[in-house]
Amino acid sequence: MSDLKKDTESIRTGAKALGRVTHHTARPLQAFSGQAQDLSALGALGSLLGAKDDIAEGMDTLARLTRELNEEWEDEAKAMTDVSDAFDLLDALLEGEGR
Repeated sequence: MSDLKKDTESIRTGAKALGRVTHHTARPLQAFSGQAQDLSALGALGSLLGAKDDIAEGMDTLARLTRELNEEWEDEAKAMTDVSDAFDLLDALLEGEGR
């Protein structure tokens, strides 16, 4: 097997794994975002110290950053797939010239 073929398979495998990340983070992210609106565990102390709003804002920010990271990983997985497809084509062209 050519090195190019091995690289192609490796990139494609990585792209598939990266593309599945959002399947694992969707439910926890949704639960985390929902908890940002229900900070009753802080009780009166949280309200008195004004911490409740700060914590909710921080949790919203973390959830937003996670969603953006998931989008970036999806874009990266697509780019990796495109590169592996290009390597497949290049390998086929090189094989054709070798004959």
